[in-house]
Amino acid sequence: MGLLTVKDWSDAKWITMDVFNEANYPSIDSAVKVVALRSISPQFRKDVIIKKVIKNATAFVCGLGQFEMSLNGKKVSDHFLDPGWTTYEKYSLYVPFDITNQLVKGTNTIGVMLGNGFYYLPKGRYLKGQIMQHGLPKMIAKILVEYIDGTSEIIVSDESWKNAKSPITYNTIYGGEDYNATLEHTGWDKPRFIDTSWKRSVAVKGSPVLKAQQAAPLKVMESFKPIAIFQNKKGSWLYDLGQNASGIVSVTVKGFAGKLVKVFPAELIDPDSSVNQSATGKGYCFSYTLKGDNIESWQPRFSYYGFRYVQLEGAVPEGKNNPQNLPIVTDLKGLHTRNSTERTGTFSCSNERFNKINTLIDWAIKSNMASVLTDCPHREKLGWLEQVHLMMSSNQYNYNFSSLNNKAVADMKVAQYASGFVPTTAPEFGKFGGALSAFSDSPEWGSAYVIMPWYMYQWYGDKRVLEENYEGMKNYATHLQKQAGASNIVSYGLGDWYDLGPKSPGKSQLTSLGVTGTAIWYYDVTILEKVARLLNKENDVQYYQQLGTTIKDAFNKKYFHPDTFQYDSSSQTANAMALYMNLVEPQNRDKVLANIINDLKVNNNALTAGDIGFRYLMQTLENGNASQIIFDMNNRSDVPGYGYQIAHGATALTESWQALRNVSNNHLMLGHLMEWLYSGLGGIKQNDSSVAFKNIIIHPEIVGDIKDVKATYQSPYGLIKSEWHKTDNNFQLKVTIPANTTATIDVLGDKITSIFVDGKEVLASNNTQFIGKKKNRLQYKIGSGNYIFTTTFFNN
Repeated sequence: MGLLTVKDWSDAKWITMDVFNEANYPSIDSAVKVVALRSISPQFRKDVIIKKVIKNATAFVCGLGQFEMSLNGKKVSDHFLDPGWTTYEKYSLYVPFDITNQLVKGTNTIGVMLGNGFYYLPKGRYLKGQIMQHGLPKMIAKILVEYIDGTSEIIVSDESWKNAKSPITYNTIYGGEDYNATLEHTGWDKPRFIDTSWKRSVAVKGSPVLKAQQAAPLKVMESFKPIAIFQNKKGSWLYDLGQNASGIVSVTVKGFAGKLVKVFPAELIDPDSSVNQSATGKGYCFSYTLKGDNIESWQPRFSYYGFRYVQLEGAVPEGKNNPQNLPIVTDLKGLHTRNSTERTGTFSCSNERFNKINTLIDWAIKSNMASVLTDCPHREKLGWLEQVHLMMSSNQYNYNFSSLNNKAVADMKVAQYASGFVPTTAPEFGKFGGALSAFSDSPEWGSAYVIMPWYMYQWYGDKRVLEENYEGMKNYATHLQKQAGASNIVSYGLGDWYDLGPKSPGKSQLTSLGVTGTAIWYYDVTILEKVARLLNKENDVQYYQQLGTTIKDAFNKKYFHPDTFQYDSSSQTANAMALYMNLVEPQNRDKVLANIINDLKVNNNALTAGDIGFRYLMQTLENGNASQIIFDMNNRSDVPGYGYQIAHGATALTESWQALRNVSNNHLMLGHLMEWLYSGLGGIKQNDSSVAFKNIIIHPEIVGDIKDVKATYQSPYGLIKSEWHKTDNNFQLKVTIPANTTATIDVLGDKITSIFVDGKEVLASNNTQFIGKKKNRLQYKIGSGNYIFTTTFFNN
């Protein structure tokens, strides 16, 4: 059941408290400057009487920026930070709740508390620059009650709902949250509460369109107890939770009423063991003012951060010296919050460094799975679009990103300008102009709107996403064509962001902007040609074929050096992107690939590619049968890279290859090796013409000192499993292939020893077809089932 049209909401009203009535202020920006508004978080209540026996009851609620709903004193769900973030001027999300078992016959009390989120950003603490205000807190609700006698009733938000200030005295998505328990209205969301001092609500305007929240909600998914508690040189107490993750802090404390306890979360600590927030939003904190009960427990509702350490001020841990008789913290733990979608994949191998790299990247993925795919869980929390497409495969191997990807594409569609331009972030919460204009418009970022619908079709078989976004995809490619002009070279933006050059990381240093910009434009055009063919747009097919040829010719004319078979500056990114995007002429491909490999070997297998180029470097090497080079690049800790980050104490992927302390230490953008762990070491992939893993390939890369690999992926058709073990003379591969699919299996070996199918030994069966031998691989085509292939070999 859902509310699909504006008319469905016509009897419900957006409401707020009088002080938040936007009609009272000349503009939102002027309202933000009113100091009194900084310390108010509204709560609303409504008593309703149910006279009959209930069959079904559903609540549809939107509270901006965030909300928490309760019924008869209990939360109606375990969600965190509802609703998802959107371009509020165009639409907002409502959240449906099944409250059938929570409504009772007689008097019921509905409670709603509002937080600010990205909708309203009061000043007073850290705010990310360029972030825009959208409005003042407000809510709308509609509850449909069906009775067993066939009748029904509708309960809606209107002026009759009462409101008051909540005990939350400050909250922002960037600055933290303060809670004063002495201001609590005990029993406010229960029947028989006397609300005569509460005020009637005010009806206001809200978002023009409401849509159902489809993505999985954010929840508390894990908790961390401290691995160490110690006092720093400044006298504050420090809790080390052992893991850098997105989340909040839960505190249990006892002490006198009115005492203030503050906790400052951080990724890093300084030499004096005080927290360091210099790169992640300085001044962020959670605070709690005690009401004086024996034991009090609290956790924030409307803000979160990325942290490993927590600095405690105004209290002492239980059992520690307490000469000032401060409140005593009996328990403090970190609560990891993220999108609650299910895990789809697992990976492990015999090389412990690669297991740690897998965990490192996984924590960056988990920590940035909000209602948008964020870059970091603290300083920005923005949906930067380059990582949406570059990390898509890595993300999807691990988690069911289908609903989050659908929302990402919807956000891009809404964010697109009439000119076709797609900003670097969606929703576009901040506008970057002047010297920062490259942060607003960069082709490697905006192209996500072309690339993502195609990737989603490949991974899920979702043709609808192509149909619904085709015109917008075309319009973005046209935008790039206008930027290119007569030269047919797109040369602006950020380029290979954070590549390893001689300067501090940032804008591309080693690769010309025209290389990454034009290559991604060409990639967009080749995708549009495929989509046009799929959608039977024959005129468009011909148009994009011709345009692709024009771009390819211009690219090679400007950047290809025929004397050396190198592109541009011979950087890893330039050569790899040219190969991956098929910009290299067929007769030159082997030599360009050889240049990449030789360059890596000469430079001790050290990486230099950045945010844009690294994924294409990994894919180019894997596709070029050079996974041994990938292993050599990443099985080390002596040069910047994954192993280097781990060796320097990182527990989540860092923003820079060098694990620099002056940038984020929980960042998603460089996690592209994860894809190779599954598709390369695990060998799980699909052939080029396959959709939704209908035609599977199992081709494990046997490299380095790795003797064992286990990988699984829950595809749309079911579980795919690849598990292999290698000894000096034998190789065993166990695979699971789901129903209604086929697979091509490449087994290392010179001679087959045995084949087991669903527990029975066979050398041939109707379900197992020997294709032939390629080098040291035996190839089989198989159907669904569980298989064990055992081989011997003489040359590996």
